[in-house]
Amino acid sequence: MDHVQATASLEALLATNPRDGAAWSMLGHLLRRAGKLNGAIACHRRGLEFAPENASIWSNLGNALVEAGRFDEALAAHGEALRLEPHTPTFLFNNAVALRKAGRFKETLAMIARAAAEGAATPELRWERALARLQIGDYVHGFSDYEARRGLAAYHGRPPSERDWNGGPLDGRTLYLFTEQGFGDAILAARYMPLVRERGGRVLYDCHPELRRVLSGLGVDAVLQPGDAPPAFDVEASQMSLPGLFGTTLASVPPPVTLTVPDSSRTKAAHRLGAREPGTLRVGIVWSGRVTFGDNGRRATSLARFLRFAEVPGVRLYSLQKGPPEAELADSGVAGHLVTPLGPDLEDFADTAAMLEQLDLVIMTDSSVAHLAGSLGKPVWNLVQHVPYWIYGFSGDRTPWYPTMRLFRQGPDQDWEPVFARAADALREEVRRITGR
Repeated sequence: MDHVQATASLEALLATNPRDGAAWSMLGHLLRRAGKLNGAIACHRRGLEFAPENASIWSNLGNALVEAGRFDEALAAHGEALRLEPHTPTFLFNNAVALRKAGRFKETLAMIARAAAEGAATPELRWERALARLQIGDYVHGFSDYEARRGLAAYHGRPPSERDWNGGPLDGRTLYLFTEQGFGDAILAARYMPLVRERGGRVLYDCHPELRRVLSGLGVDAVLQPGDAPPAFDVEASQMSLPGLFGTTLASVPPPVTLTVPDSSRTKAAHRLGAREPGTLRVGIVWSGRVTFGDNGRRATSLARFLRFAEVPGVRLYSLQKGPPEAELADSGVAGHLVTPLGPDLEDFADTAAMLEQLDLVIMTDSSVAHLAGSLGKPVWNLVQHVPYWIYGFSGDRTPWYPTMRLFRQGPDQDWEPVFARAADALREEVRRITGR
């Protein structure tokens, strides 16, 4: 039964029995899966009117509230579920997810331990534990749990096999390194290629076409198209397993990969940006990552927020935005005036890298461009959500993964306004420092 049929069936059931609390919650579950969170929350609460002692409804309500970013309410709902059924592994797991997304990592790990003690031993449980451990910098245990992702339904890489590489000497054998996540993850993991080559084997490397030119200096033996069947190989590994295979700790993060920026891209960038206006700061902006990424709604924001940087005297803004969010610039009325649109000139990441070389600073919400700018050694101010990608940790304004990156963090209220206010103040200071204004 598809979503439409299931919804129609529940609506018919509720028409004849509007006091069926479980049916209301099932409808709420369907609405949550469709991204209609306000309706989902209302349905779960209606269900609780008629079945206030139903722990499943409380847990379902908590899940919907988590997706809506209403963490205090979510934790209260999950608390009610556990009050009613304190030993149910599913409810313990759901509470752990809510705690992690609220940034309460020690409590997350304690809740996961409770779920494990009740017999839960799923890849999803280990994955949540991995994310919590990595976020707090416990890389030794976090990367071990990180391999649980390969058992998740949402995993898009190759499944575990008897040929999985253990990170040891290759002794002339052929290693197939496959990709599984996004552009930024591929750039992040590429820093491990010198260590891989030291193991003494041949390397077959999956590479997104958009990254092929900028990562052409990795020294691999063959570059493959993701999804294509690889030629014969002896052992294999996901690129995102490399941090764990090489025993990475906070103190031993390798430096970013050296990128290749072709002369043709540099010539195009220099021509597009033209002569530098004296006494000004060229600032690149990006306000959204790939819209198909599940958490993009939390990490991204709107172009409108970035326009406050155009109010700073001496600042000239350049948009590096790609994809559907580019339409915001076209609709803003400031394209070509307050903001120079570079997106149409960017055919791949090599072109983007060449543009970045021409800029003084990049201010952005987190996306693959942050990894690119950080790998180039470009000053990049990354405005990150309350619980960001694990490489950014949970406190401080720096990350060992990209030494030239400065982090501006949301608070627990997930409000972007104070983040942008701090960044605008810092930008004024930067202009004064560089231009003397």
